[in-house]
Amino acid sequence: MMNLSKLPVLRQLAFVFVIAVIATLPIHALQAKGMPESFADLADKLLPAVVNVSTTQVVEGKSGVPDMPQFPPGSPFEDFFKDFLDRNQNGHPTQKRKATSLGSGFIIDYRNNGDAYVVTNNHVVEGADEVSVILQDDTRMKAEIVGRDAKSDLAVLKVHTDRKLPSVGFGDSSVSRVGDWVVAIGNPFGLGGTVTAGIISARGRDINAGPYDDFIQTDASINRGNSGGPMFNMDGEVIGINTAIYSPSGGSVGIGFAIPSNAAQAVIEQLITNGQVSRGWLGVHIQVVTDPIAEALGLKKAEGALVASVIEDGPAAKAGVKARDVILEFDGKRVTEMRKLPRIVASTPVEKAVSLKVWRDGEMKTLSVMIGRLDEKEVVASATTKPEAKSEDQALAALGLTVAAPSAEVLGRFELPDTVEGLVITDVLADTSAYDEGIRAGDVLSEVSQEKVKTPSDAVRLIEAAKKEGKKSVLLLIESQSGFRFVAVKLR
Repeated sequence: MMNLSKLPVLRQLAFVFVIAVIATLPIHALQAKGMPESFADLADKLLPAVVNVSTTQVVEGKSGVPDMPQFPPGSPFEDFFKDFLDRNQNGHPTQKRKATSLGSGFIIDYRNNGDAYVVTNNHVVEGADEVSVILQDDTRMKAEIVGRDAKSDLAVLKVHTDRKLPSVGFGDSSVSRVGDWVVAIGNPFGLGGTVTAGIISARGRDINAGPYDDFIQTDASINRGNSGGPMFNMDGEVIGINTAIYSPSGGSVGIGFAIPSNAAQAVIEQLITNGQVSRGWLGVHIQVVTDPIAEALGLKKAEGALVASVIEDGPAAKAGVKARDVILEFDGKRVTEMRKLPRIVASTPVEKAVSLKVWRDGEMKTLSVMIGRLDEKEVVASATTKPEAKSEDQALAALGLTVAAPSAEVLGRFELPDTVEGLVITDVLADTSAYDEGIRAGDVLSEVSQEKVKTPSDAVRLIEAAKKEGKKSVLLLIESQSGFRFVAVKLR
């Protein structure tokens, strides 16, 4: 113990003052929230509500050779035997056989009529002929697929039993923070009832799994077979559905992804009620607002979603939305980046009237749009003008492009339809901003500086006007095989 009497008077006073200040601090400021002493109590509570999902599918196989042994998904023996059988099946007739796979799920609801609902991933049950749910005590029950949604990779199963089953509830994933502790429970490699723990590593991850990616990233160990299993917070609430991993080896390397509960709940409710999901539809093609595009449109910073084109007779077209509009707010929600808009629109109820704030011609405009229903079929729009005039290539030196009017010869050279409107780009210099932005020969230049171009002289005139105004770049509307997009190209 320290003896204060041996310290100089001033140091004694200073030491006493520090002790007094610390004594006035709240307890939570003194104690850093560290790793829980144990996850055992939480695991005991949650394990009974987590299930293994077993699926069986009839597939074509070869007769005259042995069936492949059924190993847990991800087993190192799986690939070995598959290669062995593939080499020995040549020349044998095909026959049908059953293939089994395993995943995870969790019970969310138990009704008095004996129906219990189980949440899992769509890819766990997709194509399955038979689905079974296996409880913690190894009870196996036949399950019915209530509904599946490929875009969100979610599915809901139903089992019927007179036995009351344990269930878990959803938490608010939006309040979970990077660094918070989480627990994952599932069926990795067919082992069942496996508990792992880690932290939330990141939020809002886009892994190109679908149009509505917004994953929670975690370092909790997630492997093959964990798909469809729950991610819990420390209150025992489901805040995510474990869906994917990043792994060069096939095993966990500490990078797993879960669908946030706030995004999953609306989909799950619709699957239970309707067996399918209805999503809102705005009827626009959008793209990212880059810094050069923001400058060209007079925006203070690069944000929002730039409307590249508007689908004819769609909700946006009826509301007066135009190409080149930048959507900055939708239904009171700020659109800080382009990829947020599809998720917001999709979660909006069909036939709801919402307010839309767009940036147009240097000022903010407010529009009212009635949200439509998203059709899963692809919508194709086409122009109607048929070009006949013959033309010669024209160099646009300031952009590093060479263009030509859409004559029959030019269209034939690039295998383009005769419905093209604008100028066909016949060459792009490699050391230019245009090339860096992905513009290539065969693309179509529809607009320059937000004005349509029909002849090469139109493009030359608009480029020269931009140079006289002291602009560093011009905004082009380009049509390629992937559709329309705006590109800000630096002037040379």
